[in-house]
Amino acid sequence: MELGRVGIWTFQLDLQPSSAAREAANELEALGYGAIWVPEAAGRDPFAHATLLLGATTRMVLATGIATIYARDAMSMNAAWRTVSEAFPDRFLLGLGVSHQPAVEGLRGHTYGPPLQAMREYLDRMDAGLFFAAQPSVEPQRVLAALGPRMLALAAKRSSGAHPYFVPVEHTAVAREALGADALLCPEQMAVLETDPVAARRIARRAMATYLGLPNYVNNLRRLGYGDDDFANGGSDRLVDAIVVWGDDATVRARVDAHHDAGADHVCVQVLPHDARSLPMEEWRRLAPALLS
Repeated sequence: MELGRVGIWTFQLDLQPSSAAREAANELEALGYGAIWVPEAAGRDPFAHATLLLGATTRMVLATGIATIYARDAMSMNAAWRTVSEAFPDRFLLGLGVSHQPAVEGLRGHTYGPPLQAMREYLDRMDAGLFFAAQPSVEPQRVLAALGPRMLALAAKRSSGAHPYFVPVEHTAVAREALGADALLCPEQMAVLETDPVAARRIARRAMATYLGLPNYVNNLRRLGYGDDDFANGGSDRLVDAIVVWGDDATVRARVDAHHDAGADHVCVQVLPHDARSLPMEEWRRLAPALLS
């Protein structure tokens, strides 16, 4: 599977009509990006969305970042994964995660279990699930949304690797050590193309607000040495600058390089537009020469 050095992580395609999303995916492929990562929250179904975008492109990978184990039972997840992988060999990467308690219990009405146990048992059921349709010609691949050491160890054992989200560069080094040399490591990196510190950090804090209310992310940042002062008032400048790279094209490239130097195989860049609901096509075009050269 050729993910390339850099991909695009985005929710913005969910906000566009499908025809516009397909056109954007086609252009992202032409620009040279190796993959598009799409989330699952309250937007499009990620398997249907990935299939639409795969059909609009010819070579790039579509990945879920992430499909939640609470959205469908394990047999259905296995069937969806294999169905898309059979239709588009070596071009669909299943990112799988436990999501977060507020989303699982508040939005979906399910009971949120202990993350590591829930994921391990789900993978067992998924791997045992019946699937009598045409099988993929190439073994399908999956990665786990993993932050802490035990989930990273599970990712190394039961998947192709890990897709950490909302992490600074220092986590990439920790993840690489935990995963070992051979596992795939694909961290997400938020970016703002803005050189004014006040404006850039305002956009960054807007994007970070939800995540700073989720224990999985906060606990992971605590393990890396961030404390209560960093989480207060929308995030300290230190934390904001560690999670969101802001500045010019070269600054974003330097942060991507830092992830690669720390052990990443592929970095999923999430461009945060000035208007939260706009499609950052101009920013993606602008960054392509810097990130892909």
